[in-house]
Amino acid sequence: MKEVVVITGANGSVAKVLAKKLENEYTVRFLTRTKKHENEFEWDITNGTIDDKAFENASHIIHLAGANISEKRWTDERKKEIITSRVDSAQLILRALQKKNIQLKSFISASAVGIYGAITSEKIFKEDDEKGNDFLSEVVILWEKAADEFLEKNVAERVVKVRISIVLSEKEGALKKMAVPVKFGIGSPIGTGRQYIPWIHIDDLSSVFEFALKNKNITGAYNAAAPQHTDNENLTKEISEVLDKPLFMPNVPGFVMKLIFGELSVALLEGSRTSSEKLQNAGFEFKFPDLKLALEDLFKTK
Repeated sequence: MKEVVVITGANGSVAKVLAKKLENEYTVRFLTRTKKHENEFEWDITNGTIDDKAFENASHIIHLAGANISEKRWTDERKKEIITSRVDSAQLILRALQKKNIQLKSFISASAVGIYGAITSEKIFKEDDEKGNDFLSEVVILWEKAADEFLEKNVAERVVKVRISIVLSEKEGALKKMAVPVKFGIGSPIGTGRQYIPWIHIDDLSSVFEFALKNKNITGAYNAAAPQHTDNENLTKEISEVLDKPLFMPNVPGFVMKLIFGELSVALLEGSRTSSEKLQNAGFEFKFPDLKLALEDLFKTK
């Protein structure tokens, strides 16, 4: 009998890619706001409701739910939504499991490298480094604390927190947005262009979650970032080369980004490198460790 894995964030690209990787070996269920398929179960984080049939005989939960950090300006209302979509959703699941007296084999939660703070420095951040003190780090600290409660309250035998970097996907997210102006010949780096961008191919990220699921010795926090480091200027140039398009110069000034995006601009104008050494030492192998190869795969140019 297959073990049951419940995945939240069903509409996201990572959940869809991950589900395809798991469906042959596991029974995959989704928590979603609107049920469309037999293996989907509804929940409403705002109202605190959840169909607890999703958890019958469940062994694992992979918690990917969370409002997009960079989709809208960070108004007070949006900030609250960003936090509650991550923290309240985890707490809702925890209560449902406690109510049914279910103990999981694993609770695997998305997290983010934003926990180290939105700063540009020469430091390469590892999992045990000091946390940041800005909004992004506050979000992730609360996010991970909610995940740790599953272990502290004996609801899961182990908890894994996958600290996600910028996910490169041709369908959504940063890469899709960056590629649009490049395709029209008006792409350019933003700010100084020297801010580092820790990144990971979407296929590798889904494989990290699969790796965490299948390996019982994986516990705690792991940075999910490709081993090759890059900055905004180099990433923009690589995109233009892969798409065979010219770059439009000069760089987009930082003050323009601040006018357009407000406080959110800090996530675009700052960034440090992140180490994936702990993940690799645990036995994970990246399929796309090289940025150019990752971009060629995503844009299917080779």
